Amino acid sequence: MSKSFLALLLLFTGSQLFARTNDYLITDYGAVGNGNQLCTKYIQKAIDACQANGGGRVVIPSGDFLTGTLHLKSHVEFYLESGAKISGSLNRADYPKVAGERGLIFALNATDISITGRGEINGNGEAFFHGDNAPDRPFLVMIKNCSHVAVSGVSLKNAAFWTFRLLYNDQVNVDGIRIYSHVNFNNDGLDIDSKNVTISNCIIDTDDDALCFKSDSSFICQNVTVSNCVLASNCNFIKMGTASVGGFRNISVSNCVLRRASESRFRFWERSVPGVKEPVTGLAGIALEIVDGGIMDGIQINNIVMDGVQTPLFIRLGSRSNPTGAIKNVIISNVTAKSVSRIASSITAVPGFKIESVLLRDINIQSPGGGIKNEYLAKVPEQVNAYPENRMFNTSLPAYGLYLRHVSNIGLYNLQFNPLDDEARPAIYVEDGLGIHISELQAVTPIGGAPLVELSETSGVSFEGHAWNQSIPLLFLIRGAQSKNIIIAGKYSTNIQRLYELKDSTSKNAVSIR
Repeated sequence: MSKSFLALLLLFTGSQLFARTNDYLITDYGAVGNGNQLCTKYIQKAIDACQANGGGRVVIPSGDFLTGTLHLKSHVEFYLESGAKISGSLNRADYPKVAGERGLIFALNATDISITGRGEINGNGEAFFHGDNAPDRPFLVMIKNCSHVAVSGVSLKNAAFWTFRLLYNDQVNVDGIRIYSHVNFNNDGLDIDSKNVTISNCIIDTDDDALCFKSDSSFICQNVTVSNCVLASNCNFIKMGTASVGGFRNISVSNCVLRRASESRFRFWERSVPGVKEPVTGLAGIALEIVDGGIMDGIQINNIVMDGVQTPLFIRLGSRSNPTGAIKNVIISNVTAKSVSRIASSITAVPGFKIESVLLRDINIQSPGGGIKNEYLAKVPEQVNAYPENRMFNTSLPAYGLYLRHVSNIGLYNLQFNPLDDEARPAIYVEDGLGIHISELQAVTPIGGAPLVELSETSGVSFEGHAWNQSIPLLFLIRGAQSKNIIIAGKYSTNIQRLYELKDSTSKNAVSIR
C-alpha cells in the first residue's frame, strides 16, 4: 500500500470518525419513532448533550417522532434525515410558553443554529382549531433573538398558527424549504421580523399570507433579499405589514411566481367578492402596508408573475393605531398579472399625508372587466383607521387598472391594462396627486363616455404617449381647482377625439399641449 493512499485513507477515516462523534442520534437517547410515544424529553436530551459538548448535529432518523416544544440551542444543527418526521403533540400543555410565545421548534437567544435535511416538521394544527384569530396557539417554528441561523431543505406542514416566524434575529439564511399549511386560520407561511436575511428557492403554499414581512416593535425589518420562490396563498402573497411599528427598509424581492393555493377550506371569496368566480383565489399579489406609524423606505420588487389574485398591487399608508408613518422610495417592475376581481390595484394614503416616490415600470395586468358606471362614480371612503386589505374601500374602485389617492412623485412607465370585458371605469384615476408622470400607457378604452385617465385635484402631471391605436373619445378628464400644471406631450393618434375636458372649477390654463 502506498504512503499517499494510506494518508488519504486515514484522512477519510478521520473525517468520518469526527462526523460520528459529533452526531447525536435521538434514538440513542430514548426517542421512539412510532408516532404515539411522546418523545419531548428524549429529543431535548440529545439537543442538550450536543450543546454541552461544544455543538454538532442532532440527527432525527426515519420515523414519526411525537413531541412538544423543543428548545434549539447554540451551535446545534437539527438534522432530519429523509423519511424523518417531527409531529407536534395534540396537547397544548406540551407547549409551555417561552418569552410569551408557544412553539414546536423554539430557539431563543441562540447563535450558530440550523435546521436542515429532507424530513418533515408537522404541527398537527387542526387539533388547535378555534376560528380566526384564536389566541394561544403554538407556532410551528419560532426563532427569536438569534444570530447566524440557517434553515434548508426541510418541509414545514400544518401549523396551528403561523408556520415559520423569524423574530428579532440577525444574519439568517433560508434556502429550499417547503411550507404547506391549510389546516387552520392564520396559517401564514414565512413571517420575517429580522435583519440581514436571505431567502431563496422556497415553495410556500398557505391559507393565510405566504411571505409576510412584519415589524411588531421599534425593531426595523431590514436588509432582506428574497429570490426564486413560488408563493401560493388564499390571502396575500407578498406582504409588508400589517404590523408596521418600526417599519421596513432595504428589502428586495425578485424572480418569484405567485400562483393559486392548492386548497381553500375557509375563505370562499367567490361568495363575498363580486366578480370572483373561482373557488380558490388570493387577495393582493403585492401588499405594502404602513398603518402603525413605521417607515417603509427602499423597497424593490422585480420579475414577478402572478395568477389567481384579486388585486395585483395594494399599497396603503394608514393610521390604524399610532401616528401616521411614511412610505417612500418603492420600485415595482416587470410584473405580469392575471387578476380575478374588479378591485383594481391601488396606492392610497390618508388626508394630510402622501405616499412618496413610487415607480411602477413594465407592468402588464389582465383583469376580468365588467366595471359599471356606478362603480366609476362612487365616492371612495377614506377609512383612515381601518384594517388594510384590498377590499377595505369596497369590492370595486373608480378605476379598472390603478387608483391613486394622496400621492406624490409617482412614475408610471409602460403600464398595460387589458380587461377581458367592457369597462365603464377609467384605466387610471388620481385624486389629490402631486407630480405624476405617465409614459407609454397601454390601456383599453372605457365605454359609456368615461375618460381613459381621470385627475381630481391633481397637479404637476406629465403624460407622454398612449401606445395603443384605438378610438378614444376622451383621453383626460380633469377636475378641481387644484388641478394644474398638466402637460400632455408626444404624438397622438387621430383616433383620439379629445385630449382633455375640464370640470369643477379647473382653470382653463391648467393644461399645456406639447
